[in-house]
Formats: sequence, structure tokens, C-alpha cells
Amino acid sequence: MNYGFVIDNRSCIGCHACSTACKSENSVPLGVNRTWVKYTEVGQYPDVQRHFQVNRCNHCANPPCVRICPVTAMYQRDDGIVEFNGDACIGCKACLQACPYDAIHIDPDTGTAAKCHYCGHRVSQGMEPACVVVCPTHSIIAGDMDDPTSEIAIVMSGNELTVRKPEQNTEPNLFYIEGHPANLDPLATERQPAGMMWSEVLPIHPGPISIEPVRKAEQMVQVAYNAQHTVPWHWQVPAYLLTKSVGTGLWLLLSLGLFIPLGIDPGQQLSVGLVGLLMTALTTVLLILDLERPERFLSILTRPQWRSWLTRGAFLLIGFSTITGIWWLKHLAVGPSTLDIGFAALTLPLAIGTAIYTAFLFGQAEGRDLWQSKLLAPHLFVQSVVAGSGTFLLLDLVVGGLPLNTTMANIFGVALVIDLCLGILDIVVLPHSTSTAKAAAKSIIYGRYKYHFWLGGVVIGHLLPLLLLWGGGVYTAIAALAALAGLYLYEHAFVYAPQDIPNS
Repeated sequence: MNYGFVIDNRSCIGCHACSTACKSENSVPLGVNRTWVKYTEVGQYPDVQRHFQVNRCNHCANPPCVRICPVTAMYQRDDGIVEFNGDACIGCKACLQACPYDAIHIDPDTGTAAKCHYCGHRVSQGMEPACVVVCPTHSIIAGDMDDPTSEIAIVMSGNELTVRKPEQNTEPNLFYIEGHPANLDPLATERQPAGMMWSEVLPIHPGPISIEPVRKAEQMVQVAYNAQHTVPWHWQVPAYLLTKSVGTGLWLLLSLGLFIPLGIDPGQQLSVGLVGLLMTALTTVLLILDLERPERFLSILTRPQWRSWLTRGAFLLIGFSTITGIWWLKHLAVGPSTLDIGFAALTLPLAIGTAIYTAFLFGQAEGRDLWQSKLLAPHLFVQSVVAGSGTFLLLDLVVGGLPLNTTMANIFGVALVIDLCLGILDIVVLPHSTSTAKAAAKSIIYGRYKYHFWLGGVVIGHLLPLLLLWGGGVYTAIAALAALAGLYLYEHAFVYAPQDIPNS
């Protein structure tokens, strides 16, 4: 048994009966939609056509939202329906980032993820979804695609079908008959608020952002009506990336200092280690603050879904914090000892894993193509070295007033150069394989986030610190502060820009 939808665009009249029936059947609050209709207008007056497209969850055979969910709140039933459990959801919004179709939203009443669930409660009773029953032109066909005698199987076998974003390899089970490219591709049209019907485009999705707008015989194409979707992750995420880089970077260097000469004395181990612990604790706080249901954060530990890198990252953070905390307390109580070598051997892989796991989490966010970078893991590792060595120099020079640790300054400088090269290579130089990745990169390079990237990430975060390092002394402290500020500004652009690109 494998349930799916076919939308017949030949007969759809854009009446929104499916949208209202869905809201009524599932008590969907105002401002969010499980099912919605998109209008695009093609042509030039008076020869203009309007095309309709019903959008909703695709109930993918290979659903990325299920893999990324840390607590199994989003799951796939045996009959192919992708269902959700609001009572288990912690509101991490990872599923919103993983969905390439903007089909998931946060319910404003419950603070949990919600979407079309194929009216699973009706299907279980042998009834059709509410949208199918109410459609006046029978443009929505639902049923078991594995049953060759079912209506949907017969319709599918006799018509040419299209899906949204087949390149994402999600294997969607929502098919369109005569799907129009202007509707199927969210970047095919420029969004212009003046041309919208009964709606406004808010700043959360600034337009226009089109890469190659559709042109057919020099005719114009524009969106007339669509549902808008909010940005899921906010300032807490770039801030968490920065604090995590500082915490892991400091302990990475402290651990390495027991194997190679980095000029770290026992007093520095205590002060630097404490700051590393505090930054790691702040990282956890920021992650919890970004949850819509923060009181449920312990669910990641009590009902973990191990395919999710949110779950794996949480346990990496716990292991890293536990080992470094015990090491620091032991050092505080009895001073340096031979046991430190053992703690360092455990801390090194945990610090590296904690520093880079976000790359794999972003990789599971398949709705944000710019995050699917193979350079992201090494980039995050180098960022942790930049943040750790910079913070180490800042602590010594500002708090302790100690002479400059030339070895650490050299590490800081080399890491800055490598990090700058990786950032420019990833965003500017290397080609981006999809239109959404190109749109996000365009927004960073010379769009909405150009100042965050060039002025913040490149000039303040890298070029200025490299120049200040030549001055030594207090200039090194300023260089460290500038690098940390630049890292945050770069992460702000990297986190926000892909979320501005619409998926529907």
C-alpha cells in the first residue's frame, strides 16, 4: 500500500475549496496552511493565461524531514503517509529546513510542526481526504498507487506526470498533470508585491531574487497568489555556531598542547579551560532558546532518533562537556598530572566532532541547497581553530597581561588565511549546482547580505586581523575581537541567505 496524490491542472479552477476544507477538517490556525493554491499569470495583455497549482506535503518515499527529526515526531507510516506527532515535537524547526517544498510550518497555537498528513484519521476509516471530497471539479485524485485497479493508478498510467524538484531525489508522491514550469519552479518568477492578488510579500522573503525568470515568446510571467513561509532559524543559530567554535577551539588547543609544544602553562589551562566550558554551556543555551517548545528539550535524550544529526550533535555536546568538565575540575583540585594525557586523548576527537557536526546537520537540511557544501566540515574545523586561538590570545593579553604567545599567534594567522580561502572558495569561486544555491550565493555576494560577507566576514573578520597581528601587543587583542565579530557576521549571512529563498 502506497498512498499518493495526483493534481489535474487541466480542470483545477483555483477555488481554494481544498485549502478551506483542510483548515476546517484539521483545525488549521489562521496564517499557516497545510494545503494552498498558487496562481501564476503568463502572457501579455490581452493574451494572458492564469495557471493554478495545489501545493502541500509531497509524502515523499524518501522524506528528508523524517531523517532530520531528532525525536521521531515526524515519521513515515507503512502506507507511505508522512505523519507527525505534535505531542513529541520540540519545535526545533529542522524539518522545515529539510523540506524542499515549504510544506511544513510551525503551528502558532501549539508551537509544534504541522503539515498535510493525508487526513490520516479519515483514511484509516476508509474515507478519502477532505480536500478530495470537496473539490468541485475532481481535480484532486488520491488513493493507493500500488493497487492497479485504483483510480489514481489508472490516471497515472494514462497521463504524463510531473513533480516538483525531482533533482532533490525525495521521490515525491504528489504528481501533477500539465504542471506549468512557472508554478513548479519557485524561482521561475520574480515576486513583485504590486502584482500580487489579495496578499503582500513581507520582508522575510525579499524580492526579486530570480536567477533566470521564465520568458515564453517574450511574454511576462508573474506570481499572482501564493502562501508565504517564515524563516525558521534566527540569530540564535549563527550565535551558536560562534560560541561552539570558541568552546571547541579552546579545548582543541589545550589538548594539542599536551602533545606538541604550544607554550600553554598550567595557569592558562585553568583560565582558558573555564572560558571554553562557559562557551560550550552558552552554546547549549542558545540551542534551547531557538526551540519553539524549549521545555521539551530533554526529549532528545529520552527518545533519540539516531539518524538525525541534531541528536548526534546533542550527544557529542554532552560527551564533550562531560569530559572537559571533569578534566577542568580535576586540574582545579589537584593540579596537572599524568591523567591529563588521557583526558586530552578523549577531548581531541570530541572537540573535532562537536566543531564539525553542524556540517552534517546542515547537509540533512535538504531544503537549503547552499548548505550542501562538501567544504563545510573542514571550514567549521578551521573556524574553531580561528575562534579558539583568537580567544586564547585575547584572554592572555587582556585579562592576564602576559607576553604574546608567538606560537598561538602564528596558529591564529595561518588559520585566518585558510578560513578566508575556504569562505571565498565555497561562496564565490566554486559553482553551485542548483538554482536555489545560486540564488542564495547571489544574495551573499552582491545582494542583501553582501555587507555581512564582504565587509564583515572578509574585511573585519580576516583582512583586518591579519594586518593587526603585525603590530603585536594590544593590536593582537583587537585582531582577535575583529575575527570573532567577522565570524558571526559571516555565519549570519550563511544561515539567513538560504532561508530567504522560497521553496514554493
